[in-house]
Amino acid sequence: MARAHRIFWAARLQVGQFFFAVLSLVASGVPGSVWAGEGSAASAAYVTNQIGNSLSIVDLATEKQVAEIAIGGKPAGIAMSPDGRSAYVAAPDGREVIAIDTASRSVIKRAAVGKGPLGIAVNPTTGAIYVADWYEHRLYVVDPATLAVTATVPTGQSPSGVAVTADGTTILTADRDSNQVSVIDAATFKVQSTIATGERPFGITIDEAAGRAYTANVAANTITVIDLKSRTHLSDVPVGLRPYAVARAANLLFVTNQHDESVSVIDAVTLQPVKTLRVGGFPEGIEADPTGSTIWVACWDANTLEKIDVATLSVTARIPVGEGPRAFGKFLR
Repeated sequence: MARAHRIFWAARLQVGQFFFAVLSLVASGVPGSVWAGEGSAASAAYVTNQIGNSLSIVDLATEKQVAEIAIGGKPAGIAMSPDGRSAYVAAPDGREVIAIDTASRSVIKRAAVGKGPLGIAVNPTTGAIYVADWYEHRLYVVDPATLAVTATVPTGQSPSGVAVTADGTTILTADRDSNQVSVIDAATFKVQSTIATGERPFGITIDEAAGRAYTANVAANTITVIDLKSRTHLSDVPVGLRPYAVARAANLLFVTNQHDESVSVIDAVTLQPVKTLRVGGFPEGIEADPTGSTIWVACWDANTLEKIDVATLSVTARIPVGEGPRAFGKFLR
């Protein structure tokens, strides 16, 4: 039944209906995540469940769902405030951004944003929220205190994933239907340049350690490697069918492949394949634990959050969550 729902929503995009522009033809990261080396282990995962219209909260120590919050609006994108006290959800069908208090596990504010809010990220230095609007073809700045839109800039067609550099100076959007990444100055909120990618980039991830960014290209079955300093397209790397998002841990890249029900493991230095891991149906959102020891993957059809051990390259846990988990963005706290 979940697979039938998935196909139905994808079909809605083809006829121009709302929301599954989102789902559309797949492709995370982690959408908007930044890998910067070793750190403290994450304690919880906040997983958007698009069919279930909810947000699952998973205790990563016990590997169990401890709460499920009603959200509405087919939630997809997810981001965390710099202090971890708030989670922000983009709900494309509801045309809203919703703020969740992570301590009380409750919705504290919701506000209308654009016509198709999908990808979402937070500036790590200012706390500003960036929301990609699939239908308006632009990026919004949203005030974290009021959820009011304070600025906007046009991007390429159908922006999906959003990522911000660790110093907070640069924002990247994956512009799916323009086959490009827009590079936006966070201070002036103007597009500085665009970078060509493979066909239909969806998720975008910044790799601070390597000075690179990666897009998952849904129609090309590749990831594009971008040099952030020169802002150039370095290479395209083959992966599985319908890649959604990328994460990095240690010297490895992990790519969710929806239609292969797998995760491609790529050497981050040589960009050569290492292994293909079988995971639950339609893997989508993916993020590396800050320690670099674990990768977490949201699997849409399986309704699970799955744990990959980086040392052994094996799936070590499958945690039931809500229906249709996406976790498109930064979902670990």
